[in-house]
Amino acid sequence: MSKQRPFAVFDIDGTIIRWQLYHAVVDELVKTGQLDSGEFQTVRQARMNWKRRHHETSYRAYETILVELFNTAVTDISVEDLRKAYQAVIGSYKDQVYTYTRDLIDELKAKNYLLFAISASQDEIVKMLADYYEFDDAGGSVYEVKNGRFTGQSEILRSERKPEFLKELVKKHSATWQGSIALGDSEGDIPMLSAVEQPIAFNPTKDLFEHAKKQGWPVVVERKNMVYKLEPGDGSYLLA
Repeated sequence: MSKQRPFAVFDIDGTIIRWQLYHAVVDELVKTGQLDSGEFQTVRQARMNWKRRHHETSYRAYETILVELFNTAVTDISVEDLRKAYQAVIGSYKDQVYTYTRDLIDELKAKNYLLFAISASQDEIVKMLADYYEFDDAGGSVYEVKNGRFTGQSEILRSERKPEFLKELVKKHSATWQGSIALGDSEGDIPMLSAVEQPIAFNPTKDLFEHAKKQGWPVVVERKNMVYKLEPGDGSYLLA
C-alpha cells in the first residue's frame, strides 16, 4: 500500500489571488454587456462605500449586493458566455497573486503535499485557477444548468460546508490529516482552518485575526514586497 500523502488546502480570493474571482467575473459580465450597467450602479456605489471604509460592515454589504445581482441575472446568461467571462478573468488575474502563498505552493509541491483549493466563487473558475497552479483537486459554488442555460438554482459553498467538502477531498485522495495545512483570509474560512493541524491566518480580517489570536494560530501578513510572520505568545503576537 502506498504511503498516504499530507495535504494543504487554500482559500483563493484574497489568499492566492489578490482580488476576488467572483467580483471580477461580475465586472467582466458588465464590461461585455451581459449584465446591465444600470443595475450594476448599486454594486459600484456599495464598492465605493467599502473602499472609503464608511463603516465596519461596508464590505459585507457590498458583497451581498454583488451576489444578489449575479444570482438574479445568471438565468439570462448562457453557459458559453459565462465561460468566456471566466476565461477572461483567469487570463487577467491568474498571475496577480501573493508571493507568500505562491512560494508556499511551490514548497509544498516539493514536499509531496496534495494541494486543494476551496472557495465560494463559482466552481468552474475555481477549477480553472487550480488547474493553472497544478492543484490536485478543487471546488466552489455550483450553479445548476439545464439545456445550456442556468436555472437560477445553486449550491453555494458556504463557510459551514467547507469542512465537509474538505473531508470528501481527503477521502477521495486517500490523504492523511497528519501535517495538514490550511490558509484563509476571512472569518468565512474559520471552519476550514479549524479542521486541520496547521491553520494559517493570511492577511486576516479583524474577525479572523481575533479568532486566530484566541486559538493561538500563526498569522502571516504580506504588505507590498514584505512578508511578516507572526507567532502567538503570551496572549499577543511576536514577529518571527
